[in-house]
Amino acid sequence: MFVLTIGTTWSAGVLYYLSFKSGLGTEAVAIDAITLAHGVIYSAAVLGILGAHEMGHYIACRLYDVDATLPYFLPFPLTISGTLGAVIKIREPFPSRKALFDIGVAGPIAGFVVLVPLLFFSIFHSTIVHTPIEPGSFSFGEPLLFKLAVWLKFGKIADGYQLNLHPIGFAAWFGMLATAINLLPFGQLDGGHLTHAAVGDSSRHISLATAVATLGLCLLSYTWIVIAAAMVLMLYWIGPRHPRPLDEYEPIGRARVLVAIFAIVMFVLCFMPIPFERM
Repeated sequence: MFVLTIGTTWSAGVLYYLSFKSGLGTEAVAIDAITLAHGVIYSAAVLGILGAHEMGHYIACRLYDVDATLPYFLPFPLTISGTLGAVIKIREPFPSRKALFDIGVAGPIAGFVVLVPLLFFSIFHSTIVHTPIEPGSFSFGEPLLFKLAVWLKFGKIADGYQLNLHPIGFAAWFGMLATAINLLPFGQLDGGHLTHAAVGDSSRHISLATAVATLGLCLLSYTWIVIAAAMVLMLYWIGPRHPRPLDEYEPIGRARVLVAIFAIVMFVLCFMPIPFERM
């Protein structure tokens, strides 16, 4: 699966570099060795972000002696990212609320630490091109962190001009999308782990509210339909209750509350109500 994911993300990276090299289609370009190499660079960037996220979970599991698999990477050809992401399987109960919190938050933080420098690197190697937005083209959502990076480099982009994003920027963009989705306070997503560790069994109410809010987001963008459907299926099969850690009543402590606030900041910086849409 990992080898297949390298292939699918490499092909996506080649397409992104062709678009970048052509100035969003304003110039004719040909596929050459440099283009193929940049496909590898994109693949390394997106797999590096996803791998860091999952290895954050894995290493935290090892520190708490919780049995878990190494990451499984999910190939997904002919899509904007070339992958559905990566997952690990945790094969035994969490020993305590502190362990649940630490394992849950370690992934998003590790992925965020990798994606932020890649995002700023890509923006500072991007360009601005004068090209109209063609009807039927796709527009990518811009989370707050992305907007900040663009503003620091280019300021306000004038009408009639577009950002010609470096391919690594698309890897960082997908990393932000994955981070925001994982931090949703639902079920056994990372955000669900953090919520249950913080408030205990009351987290089931937050999970239900998150599922309802996600269904509402489907009205803004059809891209949320798959996530909303997955939430509904999880509620049907598993229910809204998060599996309880063995030590259900251990407080997480003040330091972890501060980390939880940082996790909320990460979510706000990475979240985009409309990930992408057709113009």
